[in-house]
Amino acid sequence: MSNSHTQPPQAYSEFSDVVDPAIYEPLPDDWHIAITDVVDSTSAIRSGRYEDVNFAGASAIVAFGNARGTFDFPFVFRGDGAAFALPPEAAATAASTLRQVAAFASDSLGLTLRTGLLSVREVRANGSDVRIARYAASQDATYTMFAGGGLKWAEQQIKRGRYLIRPDRDTTQPNLTGLRCEWKPFPSQRGEILSLLVEPTEQTGAQDFAALARSVLAVLEAGQRQAHPVPEAVAVPKDERMDVDPARWSTVAANSDFRKCDDGLRLTLDCTHEQIDRVEAILVAARQRGEVSFGLHRQSHALMTCLIPSGRPDSHLHFLDGMDGGYARAAEMLAPAKQAAA
Repeated sequence: MSNSHTQPPQAYSEFSDVVDPAIYEPLPDDWHIAITDVVDSTSAIRSGRYEDVNFAGASAIVAFGNARGTFDFPFVFRGDGAAFALPPEAAATAASTLRQVAAFASDSLGLTLRTGLLSVREVRANGSDVRIARYAASQDATYTMFAGGGLKWAEQQIKRGRYLIRPDRDTTQPNLTGLRCEWKPFPSQRGEILSLLVEPTEQTGAQDFAALARSVLAVLEAGQRQAHPVPEAVAVPKDERMDVDPARWSTVAANSDFRKCDDGLRLTLDCTHEQIDRVEAILVAARQRGEVSFGLHRQSHALMTCLIPSGRPDSHLHFLDGMDGGYARAAEMLAPAKQAAA
């Protein structure tokens, strides 16, 4: 399954290839970007509601895909939110979907889901870009990678109250068919589950950031299964009566989004303590040089939220995050890093 707007020449099967800025293609000016995030997600996570936060975070992707009848559009899951791109003719559907999921998050989950929608043209008019590439996590699962700083800029604007889509209490329920949380959290097999966000600062060139990203990946991917956080052995389902075929489980692991480019690196990995320490030292030095901002959070378990489209159940996708705050906790640490680099 692909989540990109066209069929570019190649889907890259090596993750290290998609850190190369030269492979990214610009989205058309008249396309739109949708952004969602759970407000004060860290408080909800600290109270043990990490599954609800991830469910709300993935809901807009699933609701929009079901409303469109296809998941063939660019999207990225961010733990406590998501971003996706859409053609101009789908803008009304996106706005309706965003209203629905915001109302659902409030009424059914007790969470405030902030949502926004703006054009790629608006992003470019303010000095950023939205470019995409395709990463083939497996033969059946292709994820879209984003570059250009546009999603980051859009998220900042929406958090400031611009481009917001307000929830509508009278709206219909979103169609969340296929969105599931079937598995108990996965304990680390190697030491700790690492949630890592790394973003370039404004003065860092794209090729320089790519070189730094490759040095980080070289440390983290050394060793067994490239630090994949989904265990090879079948995980424990919440419904322990469920019989899981080992061959099917291997496709679940293969279709997971534990490595992403989202205006930077976004990683959920199962690492040794030594690997994490080495990467942190590399990134602290890069931050001191003013090259990057980063957030790093260690925890004991990873969490998976699944998308199994009803029309194409074999084209399943699996969204990874850390159980104890994950990307949300890592994102909290980006703010002081940006100040230090300024």
